[in-house]
Amino acid sequence: MTSYSCAVLTTSDRGSRGERTDTSGPALRELLTAQGFRVAAHDLVPDRIEEIRRVILAWVDIQKIDLVVITGGTGLTPGDVTPEATRPVLDREIPGMAEAMRAASLRQTPHAMMSRGVTGSRGQSLIINLPGSRKAALENIKVLLPCLAHALDKIKGSTEDCQSSRPTEEHDNL
Repeated sequence: MTSYSCAVLTTSDRGSRGERTDTSGPALRELLTAQGFRVAAHDLVPDRIEEIRRVILAWVDIQKIDLVVITGGTGLTPGDVTPEATRPVLDREIPGMAEAMRAASLRQTPHAMMSRGVTGSRGQSLIINLPGSRKAALENIKVLLPCLAHALDKIKGSTEDCQSSRPTEEHDNL
């Protein structure tokens, strides 16, 4: 796998005020590092659309970070605004990724159907919204791990056939 850069943003009003310890951000950085990603940045900001958007745009447009993972703010409380901050900066949504995470989470808890996280690309970067709890954030990103490098290759313009990564040719005969 090509070594891609990544950044992890935690959105939390209480965390930004020092009233809550961020556990999902560090866990995601550790997991992504173990998967071969190079953590180029991380931050914790309040649940404010302007703050979240400012960080995303700086990381993607200026620092050219390949993968931006945002944990928190995807639920139903009035302060959960991560999808609203993310969606307008995307060039293209990738709904299948968000759907896959919700489908896998639904096997764990019926509350997964309340997740509003979005996934998409901006320029040559992939942006992923994850739940704010450590457990849910890790469960969700693990659903996407098998396709992250390929998705980044495609976003960056690879014209390699998607089917070339199949482990066997038996699927061709179906």
